[in-house]
Amino acid sequence: MEPMHLIVGLGNPGPEYVHTRHNAGFMVADRLAERWRVAWRNESRFKARVARAELSGRKVTLCKPGTFMNLSGEAVRALTAYYQIAQDGILVLVDDADLAVGAIRLRPGGSSGGHHGLDSVEQHLGGREYARLKLGIGRSGGAERQIRGHVLGRFDAAESERFEKVLERAACQAESWLLYGIQRAMNEFNGTIETAGTKER
Repeated sequence: MEPMHLIVGLGNPGPEYVHTRHNAGFMVADRLAERWRVAWRNESRFKARVARAELSGRKVTLCKPGTFMNLSGEAVRALTAYYQIAQDGILVLVDDADLAVGAIRLRPGGSSGGHHGLDSVEQHLGGREYARLKLGIGRSGGAERQIRGHVLGRFDAAESERFEKVLERAACQAESWLLYGIQRAMNEFNGTIETAGTKER
């Protein structure tokens, strides 16, 4: 039987956080749900909103944790335990202030880089050997107060236009990971979205 895969978008629940930079993971998860025409459901046993799909015989559960960012791992642990999902069957969608807006980077594992959501996932899974797709949100300064305000703020008009292209590309990369594996998905999609006056790298 084909094993279940899990794609988790990280973010904060609540209307005040909609479209904030820190909710980039939620945005990609929503884009995937739209593409696959599946509906979100609140599932209290997982502390999350969940949508299920099947692509070319690959079963996948989409998840948006209902907890705040620093407790995201609770939902991931509950889902992986219920469906018996190995770490290499997990993809986490997450914002990254160390990447410029327009950049996306898929990796098979690695450190959290100080991201509280990834810290929580690692803590609850007991490891870091799960794929993570990082979406650049840039940063406006190095101080903690400045970073917090930046990640909880919304994209400006120019950033929003660019990030719309990021969402589409990230959704395609997540699909590629699911259908063809991480190496192909990394080779085909990692890089920076090209816009007027820039070159994709």
